[in-house]
Amino acid sequence: MPSQIDRVLYVQRVLVLYRLMPGTTGRIRRADRQLAGSLHDRGISIDIVSAALLLAAARRTFRSGEPLPPISSLHYIRPLIDEVVAQPTPPDYVIYLCRKLAPLAPNFAAAATAHQLS
Repeated sequence: MPSQIDRVLYVQRVLVLYRLMPGTTGRIRRADRQLAGSLHDRGISIDIVSAALLLAAARRTFRSGEPLPPISSLHYIRPLIDEVVAQPTPPDYVIYLCRKLAPLAPNFAAAATAHQLS
């Protein structure tokens, strides 16, 4: 059974990744903390959350058209988490996304890469 410390560390890691993700407001809300805790309780690995954040960042960053408004909640990636759970993202593609985003968001790419390689 996971300890409360494991849950706290998981929530912290998810929130750090979210805050570093390009296109967010950078603010953490109570609902974001609750969602991160819920993801832990559901057994969603940090790698899945990291892959979902990478997919969201890449899709928003490299799309054509007008810029989108900032993401104001971690709930934005819930559908992407479901997508990654249903069809896991190949590790090589996740690394590719990290490298592609690195020039634009080096701290986010480094943090996401660290989770994928651990």
